[in-house]
Amino acid sequence: MTENFWGYRETASRLSGPDLTGYKVEASDGSIGKVDKHSDEVGSSYIVVDTGPWILGKEVLLPAGTISRIDANDEKIYVDRTKEQIKNAPEFDKDKHLGDADYHRQVGGYYDGPHHL
Repeated sequence: MTENFWGYRETASRLSGPDLTGYKVEASDGSIGKVDKHSDEVGSSYIVVDTGPWILGKEVLLPAGTISRIDANDEKIYVDRTKEQIKNAPEFDKDKHLGDADYHRQVGGYYDGPHHL
């Protein structure tokens, strides 16, 4: 896993900008929910998506490196993973996601690993 995976890609057009809370999130094969929280912290950027009824109200943590594009006009974020890949990701742990390097390695390793292709 590269450290860059927790940073936004150039194609995401996220140098700075609006609050992403409430933006709809689109996987490569359909909608997965809305942004509940996000961080633009250098080296630790992510979005937390409230999946609503799709995965029984679970939240998922997506490193910024999964984001392919942000459309501020339509308030949508596009990620380059399938709904199934996101559903099978390590469970979101709201207590660990802040400052737990091991948890970030686990989540980042899942999304940046060979099975994501």
